[in-house]
Amino acid sequence: MAYITLNSQKLKENYLYLDELFQNNNINWAVVSKMLCGNKTFLNELLKLGIKQVCDSRVSNLVMIKSLQEDIETIYIKPPPRRAIKQIVKYADISINTEGETIRLLSEEARKQNKTHKIIIMIELGELREGVMREDFIDFYEEVFQLPNIKVVGIGTNFTCLYGVLPSHDKLIQLSLYEQLVEAKFNREIPFVSGGSSVTIPLIFQNLLPGGINHFRVGESLFLGTDVYNNDTLEHMHNDVFRLYAEIIELIEKPKVPMGEMGTNVEGESYEFEDEDLGSTSYRAILDLGLLDVEESHLLPVDAELQFAGASSDMLVMDLGTNPDNYKIGDLLEFKMDYMGTLRAISSRYIEKKVVAQ
Repeated sequence: MAYITLNSQKLKENYLYLDELFQNNNINWAVVSKMLCGNKTFLNELLKLGIKQVCDSRVSNLVMIKSLQEDIETIYIKPPPRRAIKQIVKYADISINTEGETIRLLSEEARKQNKTHKIIIMIELGELREGVMREDFIDFYEEVFQLPNIKVVGIGTNFTCLYGVLPSHDKLIQLSLYEQLVEAKFNREIPFVSGGSSVTIPLIFQNLLPGGINHFRVGESLFLGTDVYNNDTLEHMHNDVFRLYAEIIELIEKPKVPMGEMGTNVEGESYEFEDEDLGSTSYRAILDLGLLDVEESHLLPVDAELQFAGASSDMLVMDLGTNPDNYKIGDLLEFKMDYMGTLRAISSRYIEKKVVAQ
C-alpha cells in the first residue's frame, strides 16, 4: 500500500520560523489546514504546535478540528453554502463572506444557537475569485452592521489562487485604506486586515508590506516551504515535510513501444512514439498508485534517473532504463510533491498516512 509521511520535526521548524517572522512584524496569522483534508493523525501534529487560529474550507474538517481541540478559534475560508449554515455557525467561530443574504442567514442561525458569529468580509482587488466589488463595499458594510448576532472582525482579500494575480504594495494599501474608511464612517473597530497569504510573505522581506496589514492566512508555505511569489523555496524552510512512497508490484523488461492498433487511453489521450525506440526495451516498474490518488504531473521522483512512462486509474508505470540501481519487486520509490500533488495524495483514502520524527 502506498503511503505518505509527515515529518513532524521539519513541520515544527517551519512553524517556528514563520511564527517568529510574523511576531517580529506585528502580524497575527492563522494556519490554513485544508491540505491535511481532516486527517486526524496529521491534524494532531499540527495542533501540537500551539497554533491560535486554524482555517479550513470543509465543514467536516472543522468538526474534526473542534473534536481534537474545542477551544481553538476556527475560520471557514470560503463563502458559506446555504445548506451548511447551521454547521458553520456551530463549528466555525469566524467565516469569510461576500453575500448579504448568506450573512442574514448566518445571523438568524446564530440567534437560534445563542451565539455571536464573527465574519471577515472579502473585497475584490483583481483576482476575481471571492470578494465584494469595491463600489459596493460601503453599502454592503452598512447593511451587515445592522444584523444581530453578527460581528464584523475583519476585511480581507485573495490573491494568486485563481488567475495568479500577485499581491503588491499598492493593492494592499488599498485594502488598508478601505478598513480605515469603514472604521471612520461607521465608528466600528475592524481588528483584522487579512491581506496576507503564503504568496504575500516575500513582501515582508522586501519591506513592501503596508503597516496596516495585520493578518495572514498561511498553509502552503508552512507545509511545503514554498515561496509562492517566486515559485521557489523560502530560505530557512523545509520543502520536504511530506514524502510519498509507492511499492513496486511488477518489474519486467518490456518493449518501449506498444504493439497493436492505437486508440486513446483511460484519460482520452493518444500517444505517439519515436521510431528510434522501435525494438528497444527497458525495465518498467508498476507501482501501487494511480490517477485515482494523484496525477503524475504533480510528482517528482527523488531518484532523478527514473522517468514516468504513463498512468492508469490504479497503477503508475515508471521507466527504469537498464535498472542500474537494481530495483526489485517490493522496493519503495520515493516522490516529492507540489501543492496539488500533496493535497490529492492526502485526500486519497487509499494512501496510508504516517508521521515520522526525522
